Amino acid sequence: MRPEVRPMTDEDKPAVIQMLRNIPEFEPTEIDVAEEVINSYLGDSIRSGYHIFVAEVGSSIAGYICYGPTPLTEGTWDIYWLAVAPDKQSQGIGKALLNFADGNIKERKGRLALIETSSKPEYETTRLFYRAQGYEIACRIANFYAPGDDKLVFQKRLR
Repeated sequence: MRPEVRPMTDEDKPAVIQMLRNIPEFEPTEIDVAEEVINSYLGDSIRSGYHIFVAEVGSSIAGYICYGPTPLTEGTWDIYWLAVAPDKQSQGIGKALLNFADGNIKERKGRLALIETSSKPEYETTRLFYRAQGYEIACRIANFYAPGDDKLVFQKRLR
């Protein structure tokens, strides 16, 4: 079943937060930050600078994506969060969300999309997913998150 991608609402927040808690790669502190961003968006989506969409399959939230323009740049956007419920992974939901975001960014005159992730082994599937969607590694910052955990920045030229 193809997901419906739509703007996140207040009613979606509990399901999104629970989904993040069910994804083992996300630490509690990361989930706290995601919740702060969600609260900012839900409080005032225009002033927050964030764009948050959910993927709904049937009547349940299967994933979400959060992105926004990178401050002080011309046409560069950051994709801050992309998550798919563990039981819904490998069903095209992440691809649908990322394709939606890429298209939406391009419509808004975006020219470059960036995604940051960890070099830890448990993120290998995530990194392979980004590559399969046309993203490539732009840089690596050694020991960024912690000793032995590099920050990888993926990029995709949109125009």
